[in-house]
Amino acid sequence: MSFAFARSRYRQAETLVQESVKDPYDIIFVTLRELNRSLVVLARTQQEARTLPSDHVNRVLTAIYILQSSLDFEAGGDLAGDLFQLYEFARFHVLKAMRGETDARLAEAAAAMGDILGAWEQIGSDVRSQAL
Repeated sequence: MSFAFARSRYRQAETLVQESVKDPYDIIFVTLRELNRSLVVLARTQQEARTLPSDHVNRVLTAIYILQSSLDFEAGGDLAGDLFQLYEFARFHVLKAMRGETDARLAEAAAAMGDILGAWEQIGSDVRSQAL
């Protein structure tokens, strides 16, 4: 396979991943899902002692920025503060891993984001069932 062909397939795949979402719940859901997916990839890569894929590092950092920026500390109170700290934990350990520090806790960060994603999915199904 030629480099040009591989590059064009990558760009096509990247375009297909982008979803059209309008509902604020769905925006956060997609962001959390992509954050979790990329953290799992980074944790696996770290465990295999390979170089972190920069596209997943960028996705994680972008997703964390989006999620932290979307928090409403007035309405969310302690929960918003706790979520901010969990996102910051993930960001901190991704940056440690980028610097090649072996004590970066990417698996823990991925597990925490998986828990948040699961809770967000439950909230969504509860909200949608109440709307019916």
